[in-house]
Amino acid sequence: MKLHFSITAAEELRERRGGSYLYSVCLEGFLLGKARYSQLRRWDAQLRRLFGSAVPAFPPKFYLVMTKSMADERRSQLEQYLQNVTLDSNITNSDVFIGFFRKLQQDTFKIQTQRAFLDVYLADGSNIRLDIQTSDTAERVLEVASCKMGLSRELIKYFSLFFFQDHDDGALSVVKKVADFELPYVSLQSMKELHCKLGIRKWYMDPSLDTLLMDCRASLNLLYMQAVQEVKRNWVRPTEGQMQELEFLQKNANKAKFLELIREMQFYGYVRLDPCICDYPEEGCSADIHVGNNEINCCIELPTKQTKEVSFKIKRLRCWQVTFLGATKDGEDDTLELRFEYNDSGTWQWITLYTKQAFLLSSCLKKMISEQMMKAAKKGQEMEIKMPESTKNSEKSSIQQKQVVHSGFISRKRFLVRPNEEDCVFEKIREEDL
Repeated sequence: MKLHFSITAAEELRERRGGSYLYSVCLEGFLLGKARYSQLRRWDAQLRRLFGSAVPAFPPKFYLVMTKSMADERRSQLEQYLQNVTLDSNITNSDVFIGFFRKLQQDTFKIQTQRAFLDVYLADGSNIRLDIQTSDTAERVLEVASCKMGLSRELIKYFSLFFFQDHDDGALSVVKKVADFELPYVSLQSMKELHCKLGIRKWYMDPSLDTLLMDCRASLNLLYMQAVQEVKRNWVRPTEGQMQELEFLQKNANKAKFLELIREMQFYGYVRLDPCICDYPEEGCSADIHVGNNEINCCIELPTKQTKEVSFKIKRLRCWQVTFLGATKDGEDDTLELRFEYNDSGTWQWITLYTKQAFLLSSCLKKMISEQMMKAAKKGQEMEIKMPESTKNSEKSSIQQKQVVHSGFISRKRFLVRPNEEDCVFEKIREEDL
């Protein structure tokens, strides 16, 4: 699955003649590390020895004196390369890939490998203090945390690490999902000004998957704590009667029944984004967004001060794009937008959300499509077993057609990404000017 890599800047180094540049490699909008072309080229050579033609073409070397325009052209090419190379999970899971970004993060932020303590927060506000190495990846940290909590190894895949912010008004902002190869200890140091915490949360968008985790005490506790938090933070919308039932079950510590009841409630298991601006149904509308259960739900405040609730179903979404719009006037934050193409009553139209959590929203969309396709593939296997041979091919063709959903990510330049037949989510990038 393609990762949200971008290269936001090319910084000229004056240490030698010929023009040498340092490129800022970002993941989901946050600086991961800084690298020279020569470092990336050596890394590409290592990948190519292991994976051969599966590695996309690397930007060619310039033999003339590097100018600023050439550096910017190379920046764009390297950005495209990083996005394409992550389409192959064999590459992203390899020691060469993980080792490169481990060293890049540590060298950029000047953090040596040593023993350290790392606090991982649970949804109820408590934390687990882990004894780790500063060079431990998120995958390793999650394993250590899971072991300490008694979470079954086979259930770890349903959870992930996230950076989040607790606000003084009681609101919770999920900043980003931590990539498996990312170093949480180093990332926290690089994001100090945001006052982020590292937390563990479930990572699936289909609430029905809760049923797979109910038999493990640790996973049940994690789901329960997150559900209670979502009620407290007003992420979930229970009726007055449902709220009374939830309070009764919580008072009696009946966690299983609590989770069974809350699954019936609106927005349970969704990710709530911070309030943002959208251009639907007209420019300049403010919106509260919940994403989950195969929809983007927007509660939109119109210029007339009336509110309108709109549900954008994933099955009617063809593609989406994330774009950096540049810094705000005060220079503090980058402005991001996520645009998606949607079939509204038979007409395709672009809808834009201006939100600093555009990358998180994009990750949620990818997750929902991935879950949809896994369900379709499982259903297809079951139908092959049950159906007569004469009807298998036509049904299988129908299922495959339903799986053809466009999806995408943009950084600076706009391009579309189509579903990958291998991982059921993405295939190679096709760049288009819109």
